[in-house]
Amino acid sequence: MMPLSTNTARTTLVIGGARSGKSRYAEELLAAHSGSRTYIATAEAGDAEMAARIAEHKARRGTDWQTVEQPLDLVAALEAHCRPAGAVLVDCLTLWLSNLMAASRDIAAETTRLAQTLPRLEGRAVLVSNEVGLGVVPEHALGREFRDHAGRLNQAVAAAVDEAVFIAAGLPLRLKP
Repeated sequence: MMPLSTNTARTTLVIGGARSGKSRYAEELLAAHSGSRTYIATAEAGDAEMAARIAEHKARRGTDWQTVEQPLDLVAALEAHCRPAGAVLVDCLTLWLSNLMAASRDIAAETTRLAQTLPRLEGRAVLVSNEVGLGVVPEHALGREFRDHAGRLNQAVAAAVDEAVFIAAGLPLRLKP
């Protein structure tokens, strides 16, 4: 898949459904980056399925990436690793949101903090997130709470970044600019 990036964007949101090709697309956006590349992983291998997904992502990236595991303090990780000659890829915001909810963190405050930080980053940043609001209304209250937080998080990040791309069936659709 050929990236649609403007090549002038400093910050990009790549959003789409599960297994839509978001992570692969985000990695391709930074494939030709000549400086350092840091992968900020928000996932934790809580079970065998997640461990397999993490291993798949690591194998696809290869050894040219530094990996930083940061399930909660995403802003600190971005500030530490997004430097002028560097690039970071955050995968993914919805797993970060799950971690924040499990830790009983203030979601609105964390969302605001991230959105305010993105325009100030000194290097190239690509953030991956799941679009969870296109399906049925979740049956359980926790699922509805997660969907609502994810929708607000994605809106805040989309407003703060230079470009946003929606991935469906492995195909990119530019949302912004």
